[in-house]
Amino acid sequence: MIDFNYEIDFTLTDETSYVSWISNTILSENKDEGEINYIFCDDEYLHKINVDYLDHDTLTDIISFDYTVGNEINGDIFISIERVKENAIDFAVSFEEELRRVMIHGILHYCGYKDKTPQDEVVMRQKEDEKMKLFHVKQ
Repeated sequence: MIDFNYEIDFTLTDETSYVSWISNTILSENKDEGEINYIFCDDEYLHKINVDYLDHDTLTDIISFDYTVGNEINGDIFISIERVKENAIDFAVSFEEELRRVMIHGILHYCGYKDKTPQDEVVMRQKEDEKMKLFHVKQ
């Protein structure tokens, strides 16, 4: 089950499309869908989580807590809408595109993809691009 939670004045325009896309991404990686919670928030909210739980005193666009058990994907994905908006400008892409990239990035981590080394980062970007294309596929 995929749930969306809003800690700020923001809502996805078509939650059903996002649920379908995320579910299809999980299936495409031969994983099972468990409980996934997206929490959309602002920089202050996410910064506090970063400091309190990860001991990082920095701003970030996403923090994910992975509760995956075996092949079943479970987790909480916190996304700063403020950070996504700024990153979209910096990367010269639409807000919607950057938001989808960040949203699927968390799922890909749960599927076992990393991004700590340059080689891992290349694979992660390729997977993000591949899964972003699934958003427009009508089932």
